[in-house]
Amino acid sequence: MKIHTITRILIERRVRKLGEIVLLVIAYLFGCINGAYYIGRFRSNQDIREHGSSNAGARNAGRVFGRSAFVYTVVIDALKTVLPLLVAIHFLDVPTLLAGMTAIAVLLGHLWPVQLKFRGGKGVVVYLATALVLATLTLLAVGITVLIGRMIKRNFSLIGLIALATIPVTLLILKAFLLAGIFLIMLIIVLLAHREGK
Repeated sequence: MKIHTITRILIERRVRKLGEIVLLVIAYLFGCINGAYYIGRFRSNQDIREHGSSNAGARNAGRVFGRSAFVYTVVIDALKTVLPLLVAIHFLDVPTLLAGMTAIAVLLGHLWPVQLKFRGGKGVVVYLATALVLATLTLLAVGITVLIGRMIKRNFSLIGLIALATIPVTLLILKAFLLAGIFLIMLIIVLLAHREGK
């Protein structure tokens, strides 16, 4: 193999790696767009983290600012997840692993947004929006679990966390092992955020 060919291959690899890093940084920055925080600022110039459960998430936004704030927060947090994933998958044609890393980067931005001094939400909407893009079928299991939980009238937060756990389990059953691993990592991060009372 000629030297210039080897050099070209090395340059292409470095450019690809740089592109992947840029993608992950952009995904993190998208994650930093916290719906609950900006809805609170826009509506009443208040910091959602100083009210209710002190969490910058959709449920707390709904409690503090009303149902429409909940809806707007879900939409914003879902869009900030879906958009970078769709670009990565359909325009950049990234492999599944990198798509998963992109989703994790969005989740990290949501949990620890740099412009909000690393105090964000808990990541449930980001997790579910990722499933919508990467593993749509698993949302059926989530929905069924929540429905059964509501019927037996158990603690909604507990039922919700169990429902989230059905995603990697469903993927394991479907033998989508790489996706199952990605969602397991995301689930652990989300559970840790809940445990820490974020």
